[in-house]
Amino acid sequence: MSTFKKIMVALGITQYAEGIFAYAAGLAEALEADLLVVNIINKRDVEAIRSITSMGYEVDGGHYVEGVRADRSAFLKEIIERAGFPPERIRTIIKVGNPYEKLLEIIVQEKVDMVVMGSKSRMDFEHMLVGSVASKIFRRSPVTVVSYRSEAEAEHLRRHIRRDG
Repeated sequence: MSTFKKIMVALGITQYAEGIFAYAAGLAEALEADLLVVNIINKRDVEAIRSITSMGYEVDGGHYVEGVRADRSAFLKEIIERAGFPPERIRTIIKVGNPYEKLLEIIVQEKVDMVVMGSKSRMDFEHMLVGSVASKIFRRSPVTVVSYRSEAEAEHLRRHIRRDG
């Protein structure tokens, strides 16, 4: 059996983040692993701000990234503190880029042994065309990827299975 020393938990700023983190912390505790908390600021958002700036509007892309980074850092810090996982065994990374590309880069650069992330159980037009970040990570990750489902999501899926089956 593989040894898991470092677990990366990929968190968006969503209502599911706390549940995903708690699940990853439970796994890390059981496996005696460290946690790497990762959040990616989508470069499309930053490029949109720069585009608005180029049209003459008073918006500063650099300040936008600094503000988003500070907000996300505070959000993640609250989640981490509430979980009670030993802070000396957690490191947080917030980067700007294409989310799935950056996550894959971090997996390799940081020598991650496992990834925990959420997978929304919805299908929308964008996901039909290009796939979600989670599905791309599941297909391309060189390490084990664990999908977290909240109890509400799990029950929703159970109802669909019962109805369709």
